[in-house]
Amino acid sequence: MRSSASGPMLAVAFLAACGGGGDEPPAAQPDDASVADAPAGQAHNTLSAEEVAAGWQLLFDGTSTEGWRGYGRDDFPSGGWEVVDGELVGLSTTGDMDGGDIVTPREFTDFELVFDFKLGPATNSGVFYRVRERDGAALWEVAPEYQVLDDTAYFAPDAPEGRTHRTGDNYDLHEARVRPTRGLGEWNTGRIVVRGARVEHWLNGERTVAYEYDTDAWRALVEQSKFDPEIYARAGSAAVRARTGRGA
Repeated sequence: MRSSASGPMLAVAFLAACGGGGDEPPAAQPDDASVADAPAGQAHNTLSAEEVAAGWQLLFDGTSTEGWRGYGRDDFPSGGWEVVDGELVGLSTTGDMDGGDIVTPREFTDFELVFDFKLGPATNSGVFYRVRERDGAALWEVAPEYQVLDDTAYFAPDAPEGRTHRTGDNYDLHEARVRPTRGLGEWNTGRIVVRGARVEHWLNGERTVAYEYDTDAWRALVEQSKFDPEIYARAGSAAVRARTGRGA
């Protein structure tokens, strides 16, 4: 992880997805269910033989930006990103990614997305899914966000204004029920699970958020949020695209 006193930075070392057409129903899980992190000793940006057999796909190879492009564009944005020592590092001195939001061209339906990340001082970032690119609309306006944040840099503990804006939250809609975020410079493992209408956020082996998409309760939350219901999360389950960088 590279750090800078001048502004926020984010490092991502492992991104992998498992999913497809969504033909299999979601597995039932109790409220206190948890998933484990990657096996101890497994190198970043690799898949085990068991993971390959289960259908996992590596989204970041640790050496290049192949398999990614800019949001709303065909190429990869210049500046704002570096691949350093097997990490995809988002660089910002102002908190503004200057059009540097990135997405995967590949689309998924039902899926699990796993990503390892380290926070730098004042990091403000996120991973987005159910993305539908729209002219004139920023990424944060059109898609749910798994918030990735240096929480203490922005909010006092238990500050009500930060209730749905911290790491592991579904940004501006759902508050995490637990907050097992590790310290700055330490690795965290995030996981997003989408099975039909059910969505789950996980952090370091603990489920932080679970909700049902496009229900009356969900639509009521969107109406009360900062989002425009006409464009927010309108991709249904047709796409997942991950973004790491500055979140609004």
